[in-house]
Amino acid sequence: MNAKETLNLISKQWCDLNDLKKLTGLGNNSAIKLKNQIKVELINKGYQLPSKLLPMNEVVSYLKINISYLQKMAKEVQIN
Repeated sequence: MNAKETLNLISKQWCDLNDLKKLTGLGNNSAIKLKNQIKVELINKGYQLPSKLLPMNEVVSYLKINISYLQKMAKEVQIN
């Protein structure tokens, strides 16, 4: 997945299991474990979540996705 596709994906409000698999490159079982880890942390912070969804901004933060770098890379691809 290139920078533009990643930016498009993380622009969504909610992250489901398929989105998480795309962002991380993990298989189904590993992505489920990661999703559950993130979900437990968010519930411990007081979040109330819809079933099977995580807030995308929290996923981006948890995965430490560098949005400014992705934006820079997406612009460079457009120029070339």
